[in-house]
Amino acid sequence: MQAITTVAELEALYDTVVPGAVTKVVNRLTPRYRQWIGAARFVILSTVGPEGTDASPRGDIDPVARVADDHTILLPDWRGNNRLDSLRNIVADGRTSLLFMVPGCNNVVRVNGKARITADRELTASFERDGKMPRSVIVLAVEEVYFQCAKALMRSRLWSGENLAASVPTAGEFIAEIQAGFDASGYDRGYGDYARERMW
Repeated sequence: MQAITTVAELEALYDTVVPGAVTKVVNRLTPRYRQWIGAARFVILSTVGPEGTDASPRGDIDPVARVADDHTILLPDWRGNNRLDSLRNIVADGRTSLLFMVPGCNNVVRVNGKARITADRELTASFERDGKMPRSVIVLAVEEVYFQCAKALMRSRLWSGENLAASVPTAGEFIAEIQAGFDASGYDRGYGDYARERMW
């Protein structure tokens, strides 16, 4: 297999960029983009650091992030598995991207910028839910905002209502594959309760 090693080689394979794909990019959160983010309950957080790249799904029952102003997005970090992969990356290298999705919508919104992490008590307390607060908040300084073409979600029929869960491994089965004697079914029975307990 021969790898493409230069940008010139890569560009030679493709047609000229569609003008709208460039002109749609803005450097701030316009009212329409603020409306979209306010409706999004799911985002993919992408980071890069010394150990490599990371993409982490983040979700909420309410808007997953808060728009502080036209140039700032706040993303609370709720309780999880404490691996801290994304957070470690942000501390080392602030380059961060957010991919916002809204159920039923085939477009997605991409936000690129520089992030930092704060445990400011007043800010974390502003996200309080049922007496619980996030351990920290990711503060993204927005540099680029644009919507992504709907083709990918349309091709994948992501919102078609299909339930393919029976055709893929469970969390327990992933572990059993690498850990001999692991009780996959027992783990899966308790996994849902564990996840719900740790939502906040």
